[in-house]
Amino acid sequence: MSEKIIIDPVTRIEGHAKISIYLDDSGQVSDARFHVTEFRGFEKFCEGRPFWEMPGITARVCGICPVSHLLASAKAGDRLLSVTIPQAAEKLRRLMNLGQIVQSHALSFFHLSAPDFLLGMDSDPQKRNVFGLIAAEPELARGGIRLRQFGQEIIEILGGKKIHPSWAVPGGVREPLTEAGRTHIQKRIPEARNTTINAISTFKQILNDYQKEAQTFGNFPSLFMGLVTPEGLWENYDGHLRFVDSAGNIIADKLDASRYHEFIGEAVQPDSYLKSPYYRPLGHPEKDGHCSLDSGIYRVGPLARLNVCSHIGTPLADAELREFRDRGKGTVTSSFFYHYARLIEILASIERIEILLDDPDILSTRLRADAGINQLESVGVSEAPRGTLFHFYQIDEDGLIQKANLIIATGQNNLAMNRTVAQIARHFIHGPEIPEGMLNRVEAGIRAFDPCLSCSTHAVGQMPLHVELVGVDGTVMNEVWRD
Repeated sequence: MSEKIIIDPVTRIEGHAKISIYLDDSGQVSDARFHVTEFRGFEKFCEGRPFWEMPGITARVCGICPVSHLLASAKAGDRLLSVTIPQAAEKLRRLMNLGQIVQSHALSFFHLSAPDFLLGMDSDPQKRNVFGLIAAEPELARGGIRLRQFGQEIIEILGGKKIHPSWAVPGGVREPLTEAGRTHIQKRIPEARNTTINAISTFKQILNDYQKEAQTFGNFPSLFMGLVTPEGLWENYDGHLRFVDSAGNIIADKLDASRYHEFIGEAVQPDSYLKSPYYRPLGHPEKDGHCSLDSGIYRVGPLARLNVCSHIGTPLADAELREFRDRGKGTVTSSFFYHYARLIEILASIERIEILLDDPDILSTRLRADAGINQLESVGVSEAPRGTLFHFYQIDEDGLIQKANLIIATGQNNLAMNRTVAQIARHFIHGPEIPEGMLNRVEAGIRAFDPCLSCSTHAVGQMPLHVELVGVDGTVMNEVWRD
């Protein structure tokens, strides 16, 4: 008799989702699915709004990464105006995006995932949270909180507030960086850098205790996509798109984001509100298809960015990148290493922040390019912490949005997340028993991607979970509650 396990909700992620795990007659996992259970409809209710408002509106998509939508939207607006923004404005946008990467990655690693690593995948779920981490590792937890604060302060100094700053606009930015603001950020860099270096060292030490997870958490062939500079360096704001395969071969390069529809298809699943983008030239993988190099599944985000770039371009991060690739023997295919990649990106961001702040142009007040509507369609692309973000706008002659399409990083990882939960479930689930540590490993496989489904929050200190084992006739065979 086939059965089904339901994990609802998935905890320590941004948003609402559940996981279904299907068992065959012998009790072995036959399939697993990751379902996003919330619907918000931003693309539809933006219709009819002036495109000038879009950066401020779409920043409200998410309370964790509003800067990502702010910048992608403003860049789409730049293209509608057909302007090149002042160099100082671009540098300031880059600075805010680097602050966003630092704060978001710090939240993911220290607050959401570190309890699994440092307290144990099988530890008491009542203590396996940020408060348990503070009790067990107070210095590391404090460093993580301070590191996130550092990134948030950069956003606040530039945009006026930490969440939803209406600062980047079509044509540039609203306000300059002050000398006092630059000095404040510079004073905090040494502490942020030391915290990150210590966290990388800690993670490398605990990797020896998680070899099984590293081998089974989303470790399969796929494509990887991200922005790179014309020279192939790690990029987070501009550049062109590159796809590489699991062997490190560049299969598509110098792709123009405005032609995204030529190489990215968007599929819809009946059991999830999250779209499933795929690499169009290789096609959408069939449900029962295998993970292989001839599949259109691709991954984005920190793991992908480190796989697609030739190097980062800053000394400390490049040294860590070399060791990262040595551990992965080239292209790193295990999604467990998303955590490692996040820490390296924090370090790279801190180094880039320091370089930008030393640029004399960073205090310039020449920040806006003025123009009228010159294009009726545009695409803005930027690297959000979780991966490449696309904003497509179609407007009328009055500048009102006729159509909007947002391709978010979490959606682009959707097919890979489904493969990941299936791989973990097949490895750890055998028979009708539901060990708590197994449930947590399945959830942790999703947390590796740090999915951002909305700006929803969870109850402080709570990890609610209800799992049912259901027979084909609908009978509940077994269930587990986590309060």
